[in-house]
Amino acid sequence: MLEFDKFKASDGKIETVTLSELKQEELMALVEFIYDNRSLLSEKEKKHVQSLYKAADKYEIPHLQDLCRNELIASLNSSNVYNVYELSLYPCDEALKVSALNYILRNLKTICNNDDQFKASLPIIQILPSR
Repeated sequence: MLEFDKFKASDGKIETVTLSELKQEELMALVEFIYDNRSLLSEKEKKHVQSLYKAADKYEIPHLQDLCRNELIASLNSSNVYNVYELSLYPCDEALKVSALNYILRNLKTICNNDDQFKASLPIIQILPSR
């Protein structure tokens, strides 16, 4: 998406693209990834992995989206699993959704034993029987 000719200045004027959904640190991580084009996420990128995952989907950067998906799956825990599940619904990412649901099923007892996490995860627990 960022490669389209409409973003390139034909008359020598500087064109701008506004990425208002990203905070400054997230934007810096995105720009660094685009310029470096690595096969692994940096620590800064891992810190903003959820925002970068959304941006990768929105701006059609499949390599970044794949790296972010892998990081999200590798870092699943009881405090982030519901957010990751919700994230998987936005671009309809079946692999991420299944990983989040499997994590919940494997750790349901632990998740339910922690009252705060159970309350926060209640909407996702309600959908498990329909899976």
